[in-house]
Amino acid sequence: MLAGALGCVWLRHLGCLLTPLIFLMLFFTFCKVNPLDLRLHKWHWLMLLCQLLLSVGAFYALRPLNPVLAQGIMLCFIMPTATASPVIAGKLGGSIQSLTSFILLSNVATALVVPAFFPLANPAAEMTFWQASLAIMRKVTPLLMGPFLLAWLLRLAYDGLMRARRRSERFRLTGFWSALPFYLWAFSLTILMAQITWSLLHEQYSPVVLWGQALGALIACLLQFFLGKHIGQRLPSKPHGEDYKDIPVSAAVSTGDLAQVTRISAGQAFGQKNTTLGIWMAQTWLNPLAALGAAAYIIWQNIFNSWQLARAARGKRV
Repeated sequence: MLAGALGCVWLRHLGCLLTPLIFLMLFFTFCKVNPLDLRLHKWHWLMLLCQLLLSVGAFYALRPLNPVLAQGIMLCFIMPTATASPVIAGKLGGSIQSLTSFILLSNVATALVVPAFFPLANPAAEMTFWQASLAIMRKVTPLLMGPFLLAWLLRLAYDGLMRARRRSERFRLTGFWSALPFYLWAFSLTILMAQITWSLLHEQYSPVVLWGQALGALIACLLQFFLGKHIGQRLPSKPHGEDYKDIPVSAAVSTGDLAQVTRISAGQAFGQKNTTLGIWMAQTWLNPLAALGAAAYIIWQNIFNSWQLARAARGKRV
């Protein structure tokens, strides 16, 4: 993040690399997931309900103060789960399988909820329900489902080849390829920070809107990570599939501690947001200044992720 801010003059030009970086990051992450092991759990549905209530509640609570501020903070809650969240959850010892299930559910729910609610948040926006839904799905689906399907096909091809040779081996990433998504995520974050820093330095913003959204995004970030962890700990997922047979990456978590595994997974599912999609939605259907909330959220969520990774590396609870 610091490298991106300091090198924004040069690194902002690498924005064209973000899409292929995210595609590769998701591909190698989804290679760890057997689609047959994906399940929906109780905490998935409860967090979707909380996401809807918080986004609507924040908007109507803040609208009398400042409509742009209300849109920006509402965006911090309504954004779907980040596609990069399984990378961090895997490093912390969470369940990539259950988090992947929620990413798919969260993005479909966003494509249905946003077109229904945004006309109320911004009556001036010219949008129909189906036009907005299809626009969001076109934005999300190729980048989300492309690597998912490609990883699944690779798994099926490898396992089929092993069965044809009458061998018991199954598809599994080695250490180098398993760790690669984390470094792809770090490089992507560097480029994102460069773009945000350049925008903040060269655009004119109202101090009230800028600092209000920065503070609101911080509160929204901490609240969602807290609620996600709390919900996950109270509703631990039942073990299934390959996910719970692996040795966890983090020394702070045991695969037998289902409450802690789900706590980490749910925390990342609720707290780590697809801010790129959020910025695009603000610029497309809301006041463009509302994108400041999502931009600030990028900074806060990754500071929090860095803190979690540092604690997990020392074997402490996150």
